[in-house]
Parts: sequence; C-alpha cells; structure tokens
Amino acid sequence: MNPSAILINIARGEVVDEAALISALQTGQIAGAGLDVYEFEPAVPQTLRDMENVTLLPHLGTATEEVRTDMGHMALNNVAAFVAGRPLPNPV
Repeated sequence: MNPSAILINIARGEVVDEAALISALQTGQIAGAGLDVYEFEPAVPQTLRDMENVTLLPHLGTATEEVRTDMGHMALNNVAAFVAGRPLPNPV
C-alpha cells in the first residue's frame, strides 16, 4: 500500500495483523485505517483507540434492515431444509 492508502477492514478481525497495522500507521507507511472488526475482538489495542488517523466502529457491518432480513431468511431456509431432510443451503 502506498503512504496515502487507508486500510478498511469489515471482513474478519484476523485478516489484519493489528501489531503490523499499528506499526504501519505510526511510521507513515499508510495514512489511516477504518475498522469494524478486530483481531482479538472484543479487545481493541489502546494504541489504535488513541490514533487520530483511525476510525473504529463497534462491529456494525451487518446492521442494515436488508442484511438482517436476509440473515433471518437464511436461518429459516436452513431449518426448513433440515426438517425436510435436505442438505442445508448454508451450513455454518
């Protein structure tokens, strides 16, 4: 990433090595970060919390009506498939 880059992680916390991210931010390797998930959730390093070039969110990536509705339908589809003896469409 170039020095003007901003890292965004809304996927999974373990995707980003937070120690390496902190180092990159402190040395100016990257300009900033926006995180919705954390490597050792729910713990967030104090260093990240104190940085002016970091925006932290409390894991809100799925907090929309559309996503939550889809998640509910996914669960119901799994229950219906299980009861009918079919393979689950979305086994977790």
